[in-house]
Amino acid sequence: MIWSLQAAPDLSDKQFDLWSKLLEDRAGICLSDQQRVFLQTQVTMRMRELGHSDYSQYYNRVVDGVSGMMEWSVLIDRLVVKETSFFRHRPSINCVRTYMEEQIASQKMADSFEVWSVGCSSGEEPYSLSMVINDTYDSAKLDPYYGVTATDISRAALTIARNGIYPQRKVEMMEPDIRQRYFTQQDNGRYQVSPELQDRVCFNHANVLNINEMPNIMQDVIFCQNLLIYFRRWLRHEIMNAFVERLKPGGLLVVGLGEVVDWTHPEMVRAPVDEVQAYIKKVAAA
Repeated sequence: MIWSLQAAPDLSDKQFDLWSKLLEDRAGICLSDQQRVFLQTQVTMRMRELGHSDYSQYYNRVVDGVSGMMEWSVLIDRLVVKETSFFRHRPSINCVRTYMEEQIASQKMADSFEVWSVGCSSGEEPYSLSMVINDTYDSAKLDPYYGVTATDISRAALTIARNGIYPQRKVEMMEPDIRQRYFTQQDNGRYQVSPELQDRVCFNHANVLNINEMPNIMQDVIFCQNLLIYFRRWLRHEIMNAFVERLKPGGLLVVGLGEVVDWTHPEMVRAPVDEVQAYIKKVAAA
């Protein structure tokens, strides 16, 4: 029987540990033993595509120089891309809207409004943020002057995000007026994000583990959901601390509810918002 028709061999404990360590070292993701089947399935599928029949042989290919890094970029797409949706967690998105409205009402809005969507996947989150920001500017009768930087480790997901074309099921749950304003339905039934939004969102390949190597551009809002939960506790805290360094005074940090339960920082205060885990950076006294 040819390899492509054979049942996937089981990962041994040693092989699982080896692959898990590689994933944690390179992407920060900590796999539990319950995720062994997921890892085994994804690695095996890729091995079949390449004609490999041995986990160790394929592992050696992945860690071998420049060609190995190219293969790693293909594999990591299989391991980290998660299902997402527009306005996935409404309370968190609405928290950004409320924050903007308060900034405008108190005349604290700077010349430009900068937002960073961390772990943006295929683009639904940063486009959702852009819609809300755009609407808030319109409601205040202000010219929209903002930018959303969106980063992810998956190049395949970023390609989808940059194209801004989504199947009907992705947009059908939106309010009709939002869908009408920000999307154009194509002949094939898919939906194209409007140029108005695409021009505001800049997608970049980045690994949050290397956050200290990224340009230190100060942000009004940092939005990071469904990402930190995959990291070890100490790494979550390190990344959160790095976020603080990239927030403007008075800036807003939004993370997934319950993703970081025991983090505090002397420059941050918890935002008094139900259903949302958000923090505000203190403004130094004059």
